Amino acid sequence: MARVLVVDDALFMRRMIADILKKEGVEVCGEAENGKEAIEKYKELKPDMVTMDIVMPKIEEIDGIGAVKEIMKIDPQAKIIMVSAMGQHSLVVDAIQAGAKDFVTKPFQPSRVVEAYKRVLGL
Repeated sequence: MARVLVVDDALFMRRMIADILKKEGVEVCGEAENGKEAIEKYKELKPDMVTMDIVMPKIEEIDGIGAVKEIMKIDPQAKIIMVSAMGQHSLVVDAIQAGAKDFVTKPFQPSRVVEAYKRVLGL
């Protein structure tokens, strides 16, 4: 069973993503509400995958893209799926260049989240 860290500043979005993944038999091993916390939790939990909100308040100058960069420094094999709102195409490109493996756009279809999860983990 895959272990996933869900990162989003909105509790509602974390719950929504977690529920979709749990229905697929995924273990949500942790949640974080900002990039700084995401990096700390990644080090602690060593998840198989991360879903990362692209736009979050900066904590100590780290937002979603900054967190991707830091996680990729820790683990160049990290598997990260970005979660973005419509109209954030340039940020998605930045995130992919930083190391993210895929993205889903809000409001998202559960099937798209599952598709990205399976593709990124090679299932």
